Amino acid sequence: MSSTAASATDRPQAPARPGTGVTVTGRLVALCCIGFAVVNIVFEMTDHFADGPYAAYASGIAVMNWLVVGLKTMGAAVALLSLAKRPRFLPPALLGVLLWGAFAMLGVYSLGSVVQAVGMATGLSGTADQIDLAGVGYVLFFLLLATGYGVLAISHSRRFGLRKGVAVLGVLGAPVMLGLILLAAPLLLAALGLIPAP
Repeated sequence: MSSTAASATDRPQAPARPGTGVTVTGRLVALCCIGFAVVNIVFEMTDHFADGPYAAYASGIAVMNWLVVGLKTMGAAVALLSLAKRPRFLPPALLGVLLWGAFAMLGVYSLGSVVQAVGMATGLSGTADQIDLAGVGYVLFFLLLATGYGVLAISHSRRFGLRKGVAVLGVLGAPVMLGLILLAAPLLLAALGLIPAP
């Protein structure tokens, strides 16, 4: 065997592209993220919260809406980058952390919504008549989105042979990110006077 042939076989082979199912999942996840971001943009373009019971919170809601638009756009980009044979802009390990983080963050959020719905249905928090078809659809949407990111995270990790620590870092970082979005951001907005203090 020649040295040229030996060196060619020693080179690490590029990971294969994901299968059709994973590719379709990634594109659907990206489409859902962009579509959901458009909802927030429409809210802002139409001054949806300028009147009514949330008028006092309109400035703070605007900040949160644009923050969420940015996160959803980033989520779409992460989903599409996970389909690339060699992702540009991000090392495979960092992309893996983001994929596992998205999966865990949406999973925790969905689980919280399910627990809240069960509490309403059993009378522990609210009443069963507060559960409507739109609310159920909302929870199912997030469960499906979390599942989609799970599929992408598993596929990406296998293709690039990522260590388990990448998944652990993404999963542990997700609750921190969710906490910052749901708890710290409103407190900061109140401190800045953009929403009434709690």
